[in-house]
Amino acid sequence: MQERLEWDLPGPFTIDVTVSAADIDNYGHVNNSVYLSWLDQCAWAHSDAVGISQKDCDVLGRGMVVRRTQIEYLQPCFNGEELRVGNWIVMMDGRLRADRRYQIIRKTDAATVVRALTHFVCVDLKSGRPKRMPDAFVSTYSVLPAVQKVLDETNERFLPGVDPRG
Repeated sequence: MQERLEWDLPGPFTIDVTVSAADIDNYGHVNNSVYLSWLDQCAWAHSDAVGISQKDCDVLGRGMVVRRTQIEYLQPCFNGEELRVGNWIVMMDGRLRADRRYQIIRKTDAATVVRALTHFVCVDLKSGRPKRMPDAFVSTYSVLPAVQKVLDETNERFLPGVDPRG
């Protein structure tokens, strides 16, 4: 049976996660910090898949660090549920900044349970100070043409609940 997951943007890079008992908080659902961890896992998996591993960052002496993350929690998730985490590069200035958008979908009912946006800044890994991106980052972390087309055709750069102001 083909999954029918409705993504906000075309061609997401995805990973699958299964909610474990360790992910559950005192209220009986996934703790908010776990979602953040899944977003991070998806971003690193995407970076690895497109050719920028942690080792590559170490060699280049540069890394993309989080400046700000905005998360909209739409529905709770529970132990044993299977989720698909998707992400897209939605902005790349070619100098210091790049943004990633995320969507987490529960596979059983295709419900979007989380939307998020992370703003990244390129830094020198030794000093921790902002530093211009190496060419490898600029070419690798580009916005896919199909994603850019959708972003260009909408009045809202990001969906409701994810603040586009920065």
